[in-house]
Amino acid sequence: MALWRLYYHLVWATKERQSFIAPDIEPKLYSYLIGKADSLGSIIHAIGGIENHIHLVASIPPSLSIANFVKNLKGSSAHHLNHSLPNSSHTFAWQRGYGVFSLGGKQLTQAVDYVSNQKAHHLQRTTIASLERDSYEEDAPLPWNQGRTVD
Repeated sequence: MALWRLYYHLVWATKERQSFIAPDIEPKLYSYLIGKADSLGSIIHAIGGIENHIHLVASIPPSLSIANFVKNLKGSSAHHLNHSLPNSSHTFAWQRGYGVFSLGGKQLTQAVDYVSNQKAHHLQRTTIASLERDSYEEDAPLPWNQGRTVD
């Protein structure tokens, strides 16, 4: 067993940012995602969102890539909802892509608070723009010395 303390803030949206996550679906979705993460050996520290996207603060073991973690959660949760909500007027789907941000241990409490209070942040317009983004296109950081001169 390896020693690991890895924390991530993840965000992804419903297909075409449609309002698929209704109040009656939200607890079922969140419960499913927490259970799925647990089965993958991961921990969900917080989960929250609004009708068209979700945020998670998660610890993902080093044996599981972030991409595979997200793929597993998104794919299986859409399948689960589509098969457990037979009377739904639409097919639940996630948009391609996701956002991921690494956290230090000292940032964990702040991230959990932010994610747990998503509805309030959106109502009060106190969201953090950089944490609300998700993308299916590559948006990697620039090298540390990009645009700097080295003496």
